[in-house]
Amino acid sequence: MSESVHRADSEALAELRDARERLETAQQRIERQGGGDEAAVEDAAAAYRNATELLESYVDRATGTGRENFQAYIELEGKFDSLVEGLDDDLRGREAFEAALDAIDKRRLSESDFEQAEAELEPAKQYADLIDEREAAREALGAARTNASQRLGEIDDELAEAERLLELSHADFDAPVERLREPIEAYDEAVREAFEEYRSNASAREVFAFLSRTRWYPFVEYELPPADLESYVETNPAGEYTVEELLEYAEYTRSKLSHYVDDADELKRQVATQQTYLDGIDAEPLTVGWPPEPAGVLRRQTREYRPFVDRIADEETVSLLREVRLFARDSDYDRLQTAAQAVDRLTPDERRRLADGQVEDELEALRNEREQLEAALEVDDPV
Repeated sequence: MSESVHRADSEALAELRDARERLETAQQRIERQGGGDEAAVEDAAAAYRNATELLESYVDRATGTGRENFQAYIELEGKFDSLVEGLDDDLRGREAFEAALDAIDKRRLSESDFEQAEAELEPAKQYADLIDEREAAREALGAARTNASQRLGEIDDELAEAERLLELSHADFDAPVERLREPIEAYDEAVREAFEEYRSNASAREVFAFLSRTRWYPFVEYELPPADLESYVETNPAGEYTVEELLEYAEYTRSKLSHYVDDADELKRQVATQQTYLDGIDAEPLTVGWPPEPAGVLRRQTREYRPFVDRIADEETVSLLREVRLFARDSDYDRLQTAAQAVDRLTPDERRRLADGQVEDELEALRNEREQLEAALEVDDPV
């Protein structure tokens, strides 16, 4: 991880600190302006908003010489007068509201009168600006806290990756991993061929029954058939066809398909819509793959594979699976498995970073960043 990445990673912490400082500053300005009386500033801000909203709501209706315009003007003057009369005598900026009332105290109003009234209210606007800034600062702090929480999640992922690299760094890169690769690849190739033959010959109903039994074996990770398709295969005579035949028939025209099934529309509806699922039924959930899992996992994995491989493959394939399972008990397995993981997963850049000690530095930086973020998030909002 480069220095520039470290700087980027600290952005969430800087954003959180800046947002908290912004909110504290906004609150302090309010308290200063109110002489320690925060409510005084809030009352002045509320009065300013009420006055400007009232002016804005009448500017189009109360200007002009028509009867309706005059009626709107009377309404405005009455409401604005009531607003001013209702203000406390010691309200911050009260004189501005009285000046604004004088600006609209005329028989007829024009847009310039409204502009004048708004200009008279300007001294009171500062209080609304202070409250608006505090609200914006609160929103910014909320967003910063969200970003900081998200960054914590990213840090956990990055820590796990860095720790994985360090673990792989202890691998013996000169270990003879072919001793491990050869039996695994031999078994995987054999089980793929066996499953392909099984799929080509067994009825779809039998294949679905096979898949259904895997639900009790967590290491045999087949996707279970969709409920509607499973019901169709179990109850309809078309379930006696192989999966390949069903897929082929789904491509036929209805007239041609009617020679093979009683209800061509039903087959198309059930099979054609699930083509991706049916195409994906293969041997992969029964393969070990490369690199293999740790010894304990591989033993459990191969033990769960056994009854299913017994069902679809010959004794030679079962024997290859047995050989892989026995290898998981070999005293050299852990060394070879760790080396296989390292060779397969470490990129040249990762190897270089490990050799240069950069990964250890990254771990320390990430842990420090996490500690600081967690501490910053624990601080209660100052307001």
